[in-house]
Amino acid sequence: MTSYPRTPPMIGSPIRIAVCVSGGGTTLQNLIDRIQHGDLLAEISVVIADRPGIGAIERAERAGLPAVVVTKAGLERAEFSRLVFEAIESHQTDLVILGGFLSLLPIEARFHHKVLNIHPSLIPAFCGRGFHGEAVHRAALEVGVKVSGCTVHIADDTYDTGPIVSQKVVPVLDDDTPASLAARVFAAECDVLPEVIELYRLGRLKVEGRRVRTTLG
Repeated sequence: MTSYPRTPPMIGSPIRIAVCVSGGGTTLQNLIDRIQHGDLLAEISVVIADRPGIGAIERAERAGLPAVVVTKAGLERAEFSRLVFEAIESHQTDLVILGGFLSLLPIEARFHHKVLNIHPSLIPAFCGRGFHGEAVHRAALEVGVKVSGCTVHIADDTYDTGPIVSQKVVPVLDDDTPASLAARVFAAECDVLPEVIELYRLGRLKVEGRRVRTTLG
């Protein structure tokens, strides 16, 4: 298990987060580890998976977290969204994290500005439908960009278009492969997502149209 530098005790109540997943659950595991090490004042209220039998469900079960599977097969998007948010709301959730969640999720009005997505590029580059996993990093290398990174943004009803909250830049090296670049970007994700969650918990994020400002609290 990764060890993180211990931070001073954080003041206030933990924020309750739901984590929506579609794959192996590495983002989920990062949040579990940060919480367990006292580096993130949060509780994971529920894990929502859009397909059964994925690694993220196993990670949730090992951590003793409730996991709910809501498959979208045969459902209209609105009905799928309703079922997902019903499960989230039943677990008294403050904030929703899309952690590698590949299903387009129309945001219910009561969760407006309460859903964050983490994407492995510097939006608006290499984002949108079909850009996930190593496909993002392969595209970055094919274009020849010199920097890449990750973006946390507020989710809306389309892929990767909501207001940007925070971004973190990493270098692209001459000998990078999609896998090596993915690992470097993921390391950045592991830092920036907990930082944004803490800012949200403290009420320091202010949405002004397409822009998100960090206030002094």
